[in-house]
Amino acid sequence: MRISKKIEQSNKEGKLWWSFEYFPPRTAQGLQNLLDRIKRMTALGPEFIDITWNAGGRTSDLTAHMVKTCQGSVGVETCMHLTCTNMPKEKVDIALQEAKKAGCRNVLALRGDPPQGKDEWEAVEGGFVHGIDLVKHIHNEYGDYFDIAVAGFPQFQLLPPAERDLEMKYLKEKVDAGVNFIFTQMFYDVDVFIDWVNAVRAAGITIPIVPGIAPIQTWNGFLKATSLANTKIPQFFLDALEPYKNDDEKVREIGTKLVADMCRKILAAGLGIPGLHFYTMNLEKGTKMLLEELNLTPRVETIKPLPWRQSLTPNRRQENIRPIFWANRADSYLSRTENWDEFPNGRFGDSRSPAYGELDGYGIWLKQTKEEALKLWGEPKTFAEVASLFSRFCLGSLKALPWSNQAASSETSAIALQLAKMNELGFLTINSQPAVNGARSDDPQFGWGPSNGYVYQKAYLEFFVGPQLLELLIAHLERDSNMTYYVINKQGDLRTNTHSDGPNAVTWGVFPGKEIVQPTVVEALSFMAWKDEAYELGVKWANVYEAGTPSRKLMMEIFESSCLVNVVHNDFKDSQAIFEPFFKAGAEYTAQHINGNGSAAPKALPN
Repeated sequence: MRISKKIEQSNKEGKLWWSFEYFPPRTAQGLQNLLDRIKRMTALGPEFIDITWNAGGRTSDLTAHMVKTCQGSVGVETCMHLTCTNMPKEKVDIALQEAKKAGCRNVLALRGDPPQGKDEWEAVEGGFVHGIDLVKHIHNEYGDYFDIAVAGFPQFQLLPPAERDLEMKYLKEKVDAGVNFIFTQMFYDVDVFIDWVNAVRAAGITIPIVPGIAPIQTWNGFLKATSLANTKIPQFFLDALEPYKNDDEKVREIGTKLVADMCRKILAAGLGIPGLHFYTMNLEKGTKMLLEELNLTPRVETIKPLPWRQSLTPNRRQENIRPIFWANRADSYLSRTENWDEFPNGRFGDSRSPAYGELDGYGIWLKQTKEEALKLWGEPKTFAEVASLFSRFCLGSLKALPWSNQAASSETSAIALQLAKMNELGFLTINSQPAVNGARSDDPQFGWGPSNGYVYQKAYLEFFVGPQLLELLIAHLERDSNMTYYVINKQGDLRTNTHSDGPNAVTWGVFPGKEIVQPTVVEALSFMAWKDEAYELGVKWANVYEAGTPSRKLMMEIFESSCLVNVVHNDFKDSQAIFEPFFKAGAEYTAQHINGNGSAAPKALPN
């Protein structure tokens, strides 16, 4: 979606919005860490993000990769910076083509800084000389497909009148060439910013102005950034910060309050500016502190338009249904379905390619290195120790398992104790959701989708379990007509009690002026495709341990002999009913394995 449309929509709804900027890191590990951080920071509710283009174009490929990943995997609207520095026309065109292919609709067009090692800016052969040339080229080649932004410099308000007026003339020419909105350089003097905005409006420029806000992270970083940009610092900022220049935490605390006060003045100045753009410097804490100080709480409909994060690439933008099995491995689902001709919209299964991508083509791996995995999971030597790891994950004291690279979701806390007990009984849970009966769509724990709606979900459990314990469970499941299940072993033998070949919607929402939305389903073909991945992740975990060790032997035994099972309780009004068969089967299994002296036998693999 074009950013100007997002701003227009927010204005109509009277909403305050905010956005974040990031820059490409220098290393592969730095890139992965940043992408993980961007994913986490989407929970702070940015309407969009933007990715810088390194001076001299040295990280152009990395910028394009980040734009593609943020649009596709992260599912956040992204604006790509594009400079004239070291960029012949052909390279500019490649960057724009890649951006369009990724679904990016927004470009910040800049002349750029001089290349590294040079004091003066100079155009490359076949390149563009001024930012306005780049603006015109984008329009000539792509019409109105892209929203085009340019930079605005409030500090120009402090220039001598003739120079100031000339800079305003240049800005007006860019806008008249087809610019949709303006990002400002960072500033700390709010009066200078307000004067500049009023001058921009007096010059006949009416497009949105997005103020660039830089959180204060450290004293040295603050001085360096303001020096590089020649930014005016109000004296009261220096008076408040300098006494604590050797205490980074105190500088961040005071700086947060100073910048927050500046933001409040901007929003209250009657400038028609309802949004703030934060220069994160790829850091999370400073931005989060500033949002908290401003009491800017993310809207559920911004961070969760669906229960899962939508991909914003052109071919997937309308996708609104997915199987639940990849709930914690969205990147894998995107990769294994990237070659589908069409993606489910409205109903699952009516118009899609016949098969998921094979694991051989995608590859399965643990996110953790061997050292990280050993530190996280230790070296379990008994089934009870393995079950304890699964229980700890559900209770929130273990941050990851192979089937979920992030901590358990907030909704898991509603059933955490029940899940922990299931694991202790021998059901190793890898996915779940609690029953929800008409929670408001803005509910912070269960909500998703547009405002003023209501959301529902059926209780769902997915787990590995040994054959003997499974048979005890099946006997209880069969006694409840509200229970449906699928069981599959590693060889692919499937059994089920469902009599329908179609999908079972396990999540749905009712919203004003819309048809009922059913974004999450349980479906046999997808479960069979997921099975290979689920088992392979268990094998990857086993391979963390050296061949011949007790831990390797135990883990391989678990995942060779266990079945993968999913269970749905179709009465969403009864939140606890799904657990009863598990507790009964677990109690029966325990009773069958009592020692002659009446004590429970040491917990071995439930077979």
